[in-house]
Amino acid sequence: MKYCKTLLLPLLLITILGLNSCVRDYICRCEITYSGQPGLPDTTVRTYPIRDTKKEARSLCEQNSFNSEDGEIKTVETCQLY
Repeated sequence: MKYCKTLLLPLLLITILGLNSCVRDYICRCEITYSGQPGLPDTTVRTYPIRDTKKEARSLCEQNSFNSEDGEIKTVETCQLY
């Protein structure tokens, strides 16, 4: 029984550290372009940090991408994780 307890603590510690190491800092980069009429703003880029697992960070970042149309003006925002 003592042997089992001796192994349990290191295994638990390794598991906790392993799960925690999956969370990292990422940068979400969104590029916004406008088209359809002269005089619209140039392409703009905005970035913001995300601290999560890679899968969740990618999902959070990419869900900010969109396309919209207001008359002749088209706006496209494309977000990617870096």
